[in-house]
Amino acid sequence: MGEVELAGLLCAFLAGSESETRHYFDGYEMKRHVRVDCETARHVIEVGLDGKSSARDSVHQALFFAHLTDKEPVVILIDRDGYVGRFEHEMGIVAPAAGVTYARCAKAAILRWSETAAMRPDFGDDSRDDLPAGGLLGSLCDLNPLAADELGS
Repeated sequence: MGEVELAGLLCAFLAGSESETRHYFDGYEMKRHVRVDCETARHVIEVGLDGKSSARDSVHQALFFAHLTDKEPVVILIDRDGYVGRFEHEMGIVAPAAGVTYARCAKAAILRWSETAAMRPDFGDDSRDDLPAGGLLGSLCDLNPLAADELGS
């Protein structure tokens, strides 16, 4: 499972979110666009993979998305190997320094939470986040800073 599919699963945890949204802008007299990995009412989220230097680009992308949308920038790195590597370490320092919320989620936790969705109560609406809370899964993928009800949304 690749970055796009994992980003889609992460996005599904957040109520009212959309994955792969397009935002258009003019640049050099041409209409251009960017694709946001996941967007909520308050956040634009860029998802990257651990162990890849391209993860550094995630901060740039999140900040540009925030500029286009007036939303809060977020970077989530997917941990595939179970330890904090070089780029995760860098992101944990650089993202907050740039005003970008940073989270790290274990790939296994994302897959497990997604696979067990049918076992959780269905409240009959799409207004509730379905975030891993507490326990092992919550510690491996803490997205609570993105919760819709955090600021009364």
